[in-house]
Amino acid sequence: MLAYHVAFLVLFVGTTAFFTALSILNLRYGARTLERERDWVEDRLDLEDTDRVVAYQRAKTTLSVVRTWAVVALVLAVLYSGVLSAFVEALEGLGYGPVVTGAAFVAALIVGLRLFSVPFDVYDTFVLEERFDFNQTTPGLFVKDLLLGTAISVVFVGALAGGVLWFVELVPTYWPVAALALFTAFSLGMLVVYPRVIAPLFNDFEPVEAGELREAVERVFERAGFSCEAIYVMDASRRSAHSNAYFTGFGRTKRVVLFDTLVERMALSEIEGVLAHELAHWKFGHVWKGFAAGVVRVGAMLAVLWFLLETAWLYELFALPETVYAGLLVGLLWLQPLAKLSRPLENRLSLAHEREADAFATAVMGDGEPLIDALCRLTSENLSNPFPHPLYATFHYTHPPIPDRIRYIQELSEDDGDEPSPSPVGTAG
Repeated sequence: MLAYHVAFLVLFVGTTAFFTALSILNLRYGARTLERERDWVEDRLDLEDTDRVVAYQRAKTTLSVVRTWAVVALVLAVLYSGVLSAFVEALEGLGYGPVVTGAAFVAALIVGLRLFSVPFDVYDTFVLEERFDFNQTTPGLFVKDLLLGTAISVVFVGALAGGVLWFVELVPTYWPVAALALFTAFSLGMLVVYPRVIAPLFNDFEPVEAGELREAVERVFERAGFSCEAIYVMDASRRSAHSNAYFTGFGRTKRVVLFDTLVERMALSEIEGVLAHELAHWKFGHVWKGFAAGVVRVGAMLAVLWFLLETAWLYELFALPETVYAGLLVGLLWLQPLAKLSRPLENRLSLAHEREADAFATAVMGDGEPLIDALCRLTSENLSNPFPHPLYATFHYTHPPIPDRIRYIQELSEDDGDEPSPSPVGTAG
């Protein structure tokens, strides 16, 4: 059993140490490159105070690292102190059966982790984000989001966990297949439920009406060959000054969402570039391709969990009763580091989708500059690190780093006869 403990600690703690070192490396690399490329950053990104970017990235990284290690310490303490074993035995003593008891176990974990995260979230929102003039969240809204988000997680995740445990009882040999089917159906349902039911609980979504913005939207839709519908402006400024846009849903629930902060700060041509990029995800079926990749990933994890649940050492490792929900939790703790280490495989698909969307937006606009200007504005206003370390980007970035995206769009424009503007040298991502 000692060998299993050593393997678990090496995997669980070692992976955390690796990603911590990677975060520190990324921070230092970004700071050095920002200083070296200061002229390009000031000219292209319109960002004069690079020290502010470094300070923001350092603060966010430090908080992330502290939070991560606090969770690791909590998990190890719960496992090795016997608290988890005692908690499972107490639940089993209630006699409600594996499905109800397992769902309650999952709900308790969600609530416990949310409560544990509250101090970090409070610091992030009301200290760190406030320090850099991003926070717009009131204490009342923070508490509302916390309670509502926790309740939604308990209901949906608890129901999903209960369904999986029911399949384990019903078809013990083939439960991973049934669980994968349940996950697929659940995910498809969430693509419909989230934009129509869940998201409006947190934000207001106003359809783009008549005016200059509507005319700009119609121009992009006409160029892209789409009918003009399902474009919303979200009141993101209620919580933060950060800007963004995203695409979600499918069928009649599909929609492009623009943050109101983005609409207020960007020129119409820049908004058109962002919108054209988001429409590409719609046109090329990126949502479905990403969904299929997610199903494959979950299927692989379920297959490994099926194997682990058949082993005695999984329960003996932490003196746990041989109940499925406890085995699934410990199995997931083994799988989580492996999932993090496999991120480059997942990110490759997203990176390809983003390049395809950038190419489509450039073609639709007939010029790459509007999209480049929008990307530069988002980078500078969000105090993003434009120069991530290549290895860090490999594990963490689902979008190409900004210099790479600019270079790629410029090359597309150059092929169409436009003259590219200078790009930073010596950067990689």
